[in-house]
Amino acid sequence: MTTHETEARYPDLHGKIAVVTGGSRGIGAATCHALARQGVRVYVNGRDETAIAAVVTSIRAAGGEAIAAPADCSQLTELERLRDRIVAESGAPDHLLAFAGGGSGRPMPVQDISEQDWRSSLDHNLSSTFFTVKSFLPGMLERGRGAILTMASAGGRIAAGAPAGYGAAKAGVIMLSRHLAHEVGPQGIRVNCISPSAVLTERTRNTIPAERQRDMRAGFPLGRLGAPEDIASASLFLLSQASSWITGVVLDVAGGRVML
Repeated sequence: MTTHETEARYPDLHGKIAVVTGGSRGIGAATCHALARQGVRVYVNGRDETAIAAVVTSIRAAGGEAIAAPADCSQLTELERLRDRIVAESGAPDHLLAFAGGGSGRPMPVQDISEQDWRSSLDHNLSSTFFTVKSFLPGMLERGRGAILTMASAGGRIAAGAPAGYGAAKAGVIMLSRHLAHEVGPQGIRVNCISPSAVLTERTRNTIPAERQRDMRAGFPLGRLGAPEDIASASLFLLSQASSWITGVVLDVAGGRVML
């Protein structure tokens, strides 16, 4: 697992501006911390202002620069207001991380999925990604450079273990990212997608029984579940100039699970 001590350094990230949606918890929060350690000015987005404040306070206490950026990413108008505020304060972001989303519930037969649950999966995963990009992309295009990261999931790559609505939404994120990479590459914008598998965030660590965690580990060739820092480390690489000739990629950060 990547730790603060083993985290790679990317000097070209220093002084850049990043917006991280879904940055108040889990993978998003770990990525906000990692970016701040690289000297990035981080706008921490989420819906829970208390959780956002905790991340911002922690980053600042460690000497980093972070700013609260609350908004519901499933609502385009809220994102547009947030964009206007950020552009007025700091200019268009150099890096956009569309990490808001998540799954809920257990897999069930498709015919048993309610319309509400289906729409919720699409709204909070696929539509939120689209709205985030739609809001911030014009300023990045005007600047003529930048990198966008989206968040998919192994559930969008393999048809097992995730609710169908969540899997369909994450598969949509993958194709949206590829279309976007093809479209904006000539304008100097790189777009890549990170696809994790089971990651032990604080929430999942507290809700998945230890016995179930042991069973899950057995399904990973590397013998462990992921940590938020694993995803954060991959994010730094894909945002940095170390990946300057990489775009349109779906990077499976999944402990080997997807290759099975």
